[in-house]
Amino acid sequence: MKKTIFIILTAFFLFAFANENYAQNAPKQKVGQTITLPNVGITFGNGKSTDNVSTTLELLLLLTVLSLAPSILIMTTSFLRIIIVFNFLKTALGTMQSPPNQLLAGIALFITFYIMAPTWNKVYDDAVKPYMAKEISIDSAYTAGMEPVRDFMFRNVRDEDLELFLGMAHMNKPATRKELPTYVLIPAFVVGELRAGFVIGFFLFVPFVMMDMIIASILMSMGMMMLPPTLISMPFKILLFILVNGWDLIISSLVRSFQ
Repeated sequence: MKKTIFIILTAFFLFAFANENYAQNAPKQKVGQTITLPNVGITFGNGKSTDNVSTTLELLLLLTVLSLAPSILIMTTSFLRIIIVFNFLKTALGTMQSPPNQLLAGIALFITFYIMAPTWNKVYDDAVKPYMAKEISIDSAYTAGMEPVRDFMFRNVRDEDLELFLGMAHMNKPATRKELPTYVLIPAFVVGELRAGFVIGFFLFVPFVMMDMIIASILMSMGMMMLPPTLISMPFKILLFILVNGWDLIISSLVRSFQ
């Protein structure tokens, strides 16, 4: 993970440095002179060797994986549970616009990086690094890379969800974890994450709903029927959330909920 971040930052700084040098050394554009735009295209030709063909196929496979990366990140990591809890929290507080959804998604993403760092480091050491060094084949790299991810999902999946999808697939219960197909494990893990997110969201709602009920009862007893109770209770809910150090409690509970 550290090496990946380092490579991305290095490429970013090199790109910025190259643009700055080009801006300083580029010839000045004369008035009235037309600007020519570069022509970028992709061509397919006959490969002269099997290495060229395999490299092209690997590039196409990489582009396919990158296009599916958001779905893989959401469905096979802790991101799903975290973002569900954050949305429940925002609804319970009554702050529909703050914090914005983009900010919550960014926070959930970095917490996911924190939780998944040991798993991704193992994937890099066992699969990506040996494959880049041409020590193992792509099939062996896929098998070795999926093992840490499968271990993470097995630690957080419920047996009831596994039995549900095994039954719908008309498959017998496997004797070992290695015999369980990944296409059965992933939807079972997703359903378990949805359930866990809704359970945590329910317990988040209870104290804030009680505060809404208390504020509504006070307003009714005072005869202030024209004021909406949710508007009056919102500052008190925010104050309660701050006093109990709510962000630390929720994030620490979410991190500890993953095994």
